[in-house]
Amino acid sequence: MLQRKSLPLYLVAALLFGVKTYFVYRFIFDLSIENFLQEIILIINPFATAVLFFTFVVLLKPERQIKYIKHLSLLMTLVLYFNVLYYRSFTDFLTIPVLFQTNNVGDLGSSILGLVYATDLLLFVDVAIVYYLSKRVAVDAQPRFKGMKFKAAGIAIVLVMTNFVLAEIERPMLFQRTFDREYLVKNIGVFNYHIYDVALHSKTKAQRVLADGSEMSDIRDYVQNEVKSKQESELEGIAEGKNVIYISAESLQSFVINKKINGKEITPFLNDLIDDSYYFENFYHQTEQGKTSDSEFVVENSLYPLGRGAVFFTHSQNEFNAVPEIVGENGYHSAVYHANNKSFWNRDVMYDSLEYDQFFGEESFDVTPENTIGWGLDDKAFFDQGVDKLKDLEEPYYAKFITLTNHFPFELPEEDQHIDKYDSSSKTLNQYFTTVRYMDESIEKFFQKLKDEGLYKDSIIVIYGDHYGISEYHNNAMSQFLGKEITPYEHTQLQRVPFFIHIPGHEGNKVISKPSGQMDVKPTILSMLGIDTGGDIEFGTDLFTDDVDPFVVLRDGSFITEDYLYASGHCYDRESGEELEGDSCEPLQKKAQQELDYSDQIVYGDLFRFYDFQNGTVADEKDKEDKN
Repeated sequence: MLQRKSLPLYLVAALLFGVKTYFVYRFIFDLSIENFLQEIILIINPFATAVLFFTFVVLLKPERQIKYIKHLSLLMTLVLYFNVLYYRSFTDFLTIPVLFQTNNVGDLGSSILGLVYATDLLLFVDVAIVYYLSKRVAVDAQPRFKGMKFKAAGIAIVLVMTNFVLAEIERPMLFQRTFDREYLVKNIGVFNYHIYDVALHSKTKAQRVLADGSEMSDIRDYVQNEVKSKQESELEGIAEGKNVIYISAESLQSFVINKKINGKEITPFLNDLIDDSYYFENFYHQTEQGKTSDSEFVVENSLYPLGRGAVFFTHSQNEFNAVPEIVGENGYHSAVYHANNKSFWNRDVMYDSLEYDQFFGEESFDVTPENTIGWGLDDKAFFDQGVDKLKDLEEPYYAKFITLTNHFPFELPEEDQHIDKYDSSSKTLNQYFTTVRYMDESIEKFFQKLKDEGLYKDSIIVIYGDHYGISEYHNNAMSQFLGKEITPYEHTQLQRVPFFIHIPGHEGNKVISKPSGQMDVKPTILSMLGIDTGGDIEFGTDLFTDDVDPFVVLRDGSFITEDYLYASGHCYDRESGEELEGDSCEPLQKKAQQELDYSDQIVYGDLFRFYDFQNGTVADEKDKEDKN
């Protein structure tokens, strides 16, 4: 038995857990350390949190303390490990809304297995030690409530307050910067971050109940004065009456375009398509934790995704003014094709809110073991079967195809690999190029079948990458491929995704270099269709106008303009990547945060229920006009 003078078991457990958590922060999360104070905070916060949580043991009777310590050690380790798995995939941390997305779990399959390493067992060593010691410790060797209550609580509170004070010194207004989860975890620890996230979730859930639409007037005025173009687009009405076909290209980033592996082009078809399309080479995805569903939300609504969770789950019952609804009012039939479970990302519910006419999910396709790769139906079979269904749609139609094969962990049978794997330390990046090439071949076959079936000439085809495929977790391998260090500037540049607008028979195609983003797709395409959205609330701009300065805001608060790129607290010259001194980006920082806040107000408060899109008026304003 452990002797009475031995270190109490709860302190042993807290110290072991603190050491493990620091190891995870430093070497798995790879949190960036910019100065000595940040290092001190990173050392303090895992121990402060561990001591606080384990100290609650003194409130229990000695005979229950051992059980509490064992269970808490395992529970906290599982929370930490789930964050490790999530971080490996998304370089991000779990939030409460993400945990509610349980519909997605059953479809993750090999994606989760690809994130589990044999060495992960080391993260459970301290749990095993605590369980071993718990069998040998005497009950009467545990701290007594009366003697330890104030001393233990005092130590825990001092540690936590020291952590919070240092964090506020290092990062003023830390708790107002909720979009930057890395800063929160780095400064207050993953467990305190989760507690804070619970508080945020409770606050945002109450926003709809308290909303009255009064905020809409300021939002409308901002959009009209700062965002909307007053200029007639050079391509306005060019696609009037034509079919619109979107291809949402899974995980496709721009760094593969016009690049080669061992002398072979990664995307030969898309490379050639540039010469016959409008191609936007500085087009950024603007997604966050909702990934593909976020890209759909942004493209259809020209609103920002949420900083936590996915709108498709958290606010699927909101009022929206999405493209499917707008084109439906103008004689279009809308449909989505995606060979995945209809409940994945809650699509079967959200598509009704966006007012899509039809959704062709997994059950609509002939899926067999022979045509299945990774997450499901391979892209070539998907497009082939999809065109057969497209032929039956009433024209004109607005149709979206969401691809699947180029999805993490980017697995492809050997016989389907028509380009060599890359040779780096990252298996994920090495395989990525093979599935990107497969997607490129699939899109080429799709174009050909559209031509063969007579569906090509009367359509415009829009292709965009939905979100990044290679996260920061693979920066070392990406640095090798690009031949440069991945700075915050380069990381932001890696958020560029391809964007093509292909108009069969059209001349005057060109590469457009001005910064743009997924937010701009809605106003651009609706303008090309000749549909007026003057009263709409959208944070994107028609890309074929030039009277509004480009302003692309990413969900983490980064932004890109014609002259500047701002990321991770650093302001850069956009063209050269040179870091700028002074406050060149400061006024734009405030504007970027204002846009994000306005969009959040709309979603959290469900404010569109108070807005008349035809007249561009807010409910209370209309009531006043009626009275007058």
